[in-house]
Amino acid sequence: MLGLLDKQHSIAHSDYNRWQVPPAALMIHLCIGMAYGFSVFWLPLSKALGIKESIACPVGTSFVQELVITHCDWKIATLGWVYTLFFVFLGSSAALWGGWLEDAGPRKAGVVSTLCWCGGMLISALGVYLHQFWLMLLGSGVIGGIGLGLGYISPVSTLIKWFPDRRGMATGMAIMGFGGGAMIGSPLATLLMKQFASADDVGVVPTFIVMALIYFVFMLTGALSYRVPPEGWQPKNWVKPEAHQSKRMVTHRNVHVKDVFKIKQFWLLWGVLCMNVSAGIGVLGMSSPMLQEVFGGQLIGINKTYVQLDKTELAAIAIIAAGFTALLSLFNIGGRFLWASFSDKLGRKLTFALFFVLGCLLFISVPGSALAGNKLLFVGALCIILSMYGGGFATVPAYLADLFGTQMVGAIHGRLLTAWATAGILGPVIVNYMREYQLGLGLPREQVYNQTMLVLAGMLVIGFILNLLIKPVDEKWFMDEDDAEQETSATSSKPVFTETTTLQSGHLIKLVLAWGMVLIPLGFGIYNTVLSVSKFFAN
Repeated sequence: MLGLLDKQHSIAHSDYNRWQVPPAALMIHLCIGMAYGFSVFWLPLSKALGIKESIACPVGTSFVQELVITHCDWKIATLGWVYTLFFVFLGSSAALWGGWLEDAGPRKAGVVSTLCWCGGMLISALGVYLHQFWLMLLGSGVIGGIGLGLGYISPVSTLIKWFPDRRGMATGMAIMGFGGGAMIGSPLATLLMKQFASADDVGVVPTFIVMALIYFVFMLTGALSYRVPPEGWQPKNWVKPEAHQSKRMVTHRNVHVKDVFKIKQFWLLWGVLCMNVSAGIGVLGMSSPMLQEVFGGQLIGINKTYVQLDKTELAAIAIIAAGFTALLSLFNIGGRFLWASFSDKLGRKLTFALFFVLGCLLFISVPGSALAGNKLLFVGALCIILSMYGGGFATVPAYLADLFGTQMVGAIHGRLLTAWATAGILGPVIVNYMREYQLGLGLPREQVYNQTMLVLAGMLVIGFILNLLIKPVDEKWFMDEDDAEQETSATSSKPVFTETTTLQSGHLIKLVLAWGMVLIPLGFGIYNTVLSVSKFFAN
């Protein structure tokens, strides 16, 4: 049974259709993407004991004491540590075990990701039941975070090998799923908690259990559906990248993962991703309060600043801001697929250059839009910025494959994701610190983000320069044919297999079912998000 997980048992037959691979990747990414939506549990968990109102811990209770305390509720700020650990362990596990993934294959990595993510949720359920916060940190934060990292990178190398002609589009489809996971998971969790809630239970424990079981089925199905192409496989009528070297930096040779830390192009691309993500994540984390503080009563048609609003008016603009956040999520998700697909035509370097130039101009325009009270320009600028934030995530695996080859791109991508972990600290810290500093100087709330936008624009200038410096990798870093042959786990012979374009009825049914399994829940998520967005435009 365990032999089925070996890489050699996942090699596709000659009649396999490559379009069955993206839904397998989406089944995993749409599940682990719920990491973005875990905040839906914070408010109920902050009342896990008090039910209607939180039971405050004694003054002076330390964080260490909160890990094991059982007679008072957890603060939302404390619960936020789960979210922090998600992305710390995502980046670190992807970096540490990316090389193992290339040897083990995507199927085994996907199964391990499934066990870690779903098992982590079950441990968290036990932690909530026993009211032991350290179990939540261990379950979802650490073990679940490891599942995130392995699940995130597991399909990257496989998709790029199946779609050498559409690298950006292929990885964009999968990574779009990670961005869309919260669209499905958050409303599902809300429905389940509402169903399970009672007079003496907020409903989080059974919700964790049910979601873990649902995710287990989807993720395991996706992992076992992974197939890697036989060595020598290529799409029908595909022209090898050498013919296009004048247009794009694309290599058909391969760099070993153990050498990437020595290569300047890796660190330049690390900086490119870090700057793009820092700017985007800084805005994403403060989008709701920023809209409310900048426009205040204008959001509901009254001439009041944020500090002049009463409780009812504040509640009204909070609903509108939630719709704005949902709108940003749609652009974040759509950008992952669209920008990555465009990069197949434009080239990765030009695509990132466009991100930085356009993003810089948009950041600079935001203070002017706010001062003029032009909500349309303000919102439009931030939506496009968030689309490029998502697009950066989806385009960078193809950029890596162009520079370093496809053979070990999954492992190299794992190491590059340490830039994400860094950006996850850098972006929010800059935005939050600048906001508090401006408030400390006595600036009105509607003006405290002006300087921040300029700082974020400056980060994109740095990213533009770093991207400009990226050149093709020096020949000395590429493996020779003997080394490359030793590293691959495919067969030793190298026949050329071309893409199967004619589907038999049985294969067509499998293809339709596979896509249906991901498109139906994705449609559910988009529908709920559009409902939230409609509240924003209704005002």
